[in-house]
Formats: sequence, structure tokens, C-alpha cells
Amino acid sequence: MIIRDAKTDDAEVVAELIRVLAASEDDVSPVTAEYAAAYLATDGRHALLAERDSRAVGLLTYSFHPGLWHAATSAVVDEVVVRPETRGAGVGDALVAEAMRRFAAAGCAEASVTTGLDNEPAKALYRKHGLTDEALLLERHF
Repeated sequence: MIIRDAKTDDAEVVAELIRVLAASEDDVSPVTAEYAAAYLATDGRHALLAERDSRAVGLLTYSFHPGLWHAATSAVVDEVVVRPETRGAGVGDALVAEAMRRFAAAGCAEASVTTGLDNEPAKALYRKHGLTDEALLLERHF
């Protein structure tokens, strides 16, 4: 398996993987390849693709932002998805490990991620990489 940066040429597979994530939560994402390409072209937005046998099997998106509390950069993991047929094979683990390596190399003061309260596999994965329960995220959708 290789982990690499997603490029704008990967927009279709990035959008597809986001739709896989939404479907796994019994939801639908309106994401298009065009929107994914614009995301990938935006400064400060990043995506890692996990590939096996030249096929994208996982995705992790993240961003950096300056934080006043630490007077330093923080990293936020936005989405993590692994194709259902490859779950349990270390894809998510490899993606999160690479992201954490990049965050440390960038000098980030902290990294954060949100997941559903009942998503025990995701919580176990993030805890394995040193993330802890520290806050409650409140959301309002429009």
C-alpha cells in the first residue's frame, strides 16, 4: 500500500470516496468531482490517498490553521474513509499515521478530529494514534 498526496487529477476518486463515507452513515453527499477539484486546489486543504494495486482504497482530508490558544498551528482531520471491502486491513491506520507524522513535522501544537459518538472503530483508531477525548463538538447544519 502507498499513501500519497491527492492531486486535482484525483478529484473523481476523492468525490467517490466521500460518497462512500456518506453512504456508510446512511446519508448522501452532494460532492462532485468539480467541487473536490476546487477543494484540492485550495491553499491549506490537503488529502491523502491510500492505494493498493493502483486502486484508491482510502482517503484522509485535513487542514492547518493558526491557533491563538497555543500561538501555533493546529491540524484538523476532516474526513477519513476506507472502502468497506478493505476495512480492517490497516488502511485507516496507515492514513492516520501518515497524517500524524506530517502534523508533527509541520510543528503543529495539536491535532483534532471529530467522529460520531457511537463510532467505536473510529474512536479506537484515533486513540491508538494518541488522540484523546478533550472536547464536545456542537454543530448546526443549514
